[in-house]
Amino acid sequence: MSQKSTRRDFLKQSSALGAAWWVGSSTVGWTQPKSSIETIRFACIGVDGKGSSDRDDAGRHGEIVALCDVDSERLDKAAARYPKAKKFTDYRKMYDEIGGEFDAITVSTPDHSHAPAAIRGMRMGKHCFCQKPMTYTVAEARMMRELAAEKKLCTQMGNQGTASSGLREAVQIIRRGDIGQVKEIHIWTNRPIWPQGQGRPAGSEPVPPHLNWDAFLGPAPERPYASVYHPFKWRGWIDFGTGALGDMACHTMNMSVMALQLFNPISVESMPDPDWTGDAKKESYPKFCTVKYEFGPRGDFGPCTLYWYEGGKRPPEELHAPIKQGASGSLVIGEKGKIFSDNDYHGTYTLLPKETFTDHKKPEIVQSPGHFTEFANAIKEGKPELALSNFDYAGRLTETVLLGNIALRAGGKVEWDGVNMKVTNNPSAQQFVTREYRKGWELF
Repeated sequence: MSQKSTRRDFLKQSSALGAAWWVGSSTVGWTQPKSSIETIRFACIGVDGKGSSDRDDAGRHGEIVALCDVDSERLDKAAARYPKAKKFTDYRKMYDEIGGEFDAITVSTPDHSHAPAAIRGMRMGKHCFCQKPMTYTVAEARMMRELAAEKKLCTQMGNQGTASSGLREAVQIIRRGDIGQVKEIHIWTNRPIWPQGQGRPAGSEPVPPHLNWDAFLGPAPERPYASVYHPFKWRGWIDFGTGALGDMACHTMNMSVMALQLFNPISVESMPDPDWTGDAKKESYPKFCTVKYEFGPRGDFGPCTLYWYEGGKRPPEELHAPIKQGASGSLVIGEKGKIFSDNDYHGTYTLLPKETFTDHKKPEIVQSPGHFTEFANAIKEGKPELALSNFDYAGRLTETVLLGNIALRAGGKVEWDGVNMKVTNNPSAQQFVTREYRKGWELF
C-alpha cells in the first residue's frame, strides 16, 4: 500500500473536496446527466437486510445481472424479484465466472467482508457502492480510497444522511463560522442492540443447509457455526463486526467530520466496561464504552475533542438544555453557539441557544437527487465527485471511526500518525490497524 500523502496534501485534498460541493452552491436541484453508459449493469453482494434496499436501489438505476448472498433462502427471495440475475453464494465465483458482464457492484455484507469483496471488483474496474463502515480495518479504508483514485472509479459509501438537506445545512453553518470556533463535540447512540460483552458460544451447531458457512466466514478465522452470528447479531463479534462504532458512527459522526475535517486524530482513548475481560474481550465488543478523540489544528480549524458514547453512556444533559436528550444524538459546541441533533442521520437540527438564532438565515446548499442516485449519476457522467460520500471522503471518515476500535482493543490511549498509519506510543496496538486473512480470502 502506498503512503503518498503528506499532511499538507491531505488537508489540501480535503478542502478541495469540500469546495466542490459547498462553495458557491445553491438550492437549485440536480439535472439528470447525459449517460455515457446507457444502462448500468450491477452485481449485488449481500442482498437481504440492508442489502435489500441497496439491491433495489441498483435495480431502479440500472439492470441487476448478478445476485450473491451466503444464505440461499435470502438469495432466492431476491432472485424472485430479479429472475434474470445469475445467482451465487460466493462472490469469488461470481467475479471469476461473469466478471465481464457488469459495470458496478453493491457490497452489503457483514463488515469483515466489505474490503475483500469490494477490492476484488475494484481491481477489475468496477464502480463500487459499499455499505458503512466502508471497511473492517483502517488499512483497508486507506487501500480502497487509494485504489478508487488510481482506477478513477465512481464510489459511494452507504451513509445515506450525507444526502439530507439538514446535514448539508449544518455543515455549511459550521464552515461559515455561525457558531464560532468548535472545541468540543459529543455523539451518542442507543447501540448496541445486539449481544456484546460475552465469550464465544460453547460447542457447535449444525450449519443450516441454506447457509454457505465458509463464505460467511470469508477472511475471518475458522470457527464452529452458531446461530448467534447470522443473520444480524454478527455486529457484536470482533471477527465479523465493528461494534456500535462501525454500525452508527459513519452516520452520527458524519456531519461533524465533514464540517470540521476531523481526519487523523492525534490521539484516541477508550474507556470500556471494566468487566470486559478474559474471553469476552477476545470475542466481542464491550457492553458499553466511551471514546475520546483529540484533533490538532486543521487548516482554519483549531484543536478540538470529540466524545463518543455507546451502550447507555451519554454526555451531561445540561450541555444542550432545554432540549431533552434522546437515545441517540449529536452536539457540536462552538464559541458562539451549538448545533444539536437527535436524528441519527443529522437530517434535522436545532441551533442553541434558541434566542441567539431567532433570525438565523439558513445557508444555501446543493440539494441531493438521492444518495444512490448520486452514485448512479457519477457513473453515467464519469465524474466520481458527484457522489458526496465517495471513497476519497468516506475512506477518511471510516479511518476516523475505526481508530476508536483500535484504541478499544489496544486497551487505552493510542497516539496516531495518520499519514504513516502508525500507532506511535504502543507498538502492540499496531496489529489492529490491519489483520490477517484466511487462506483463499485474502485481498485480491
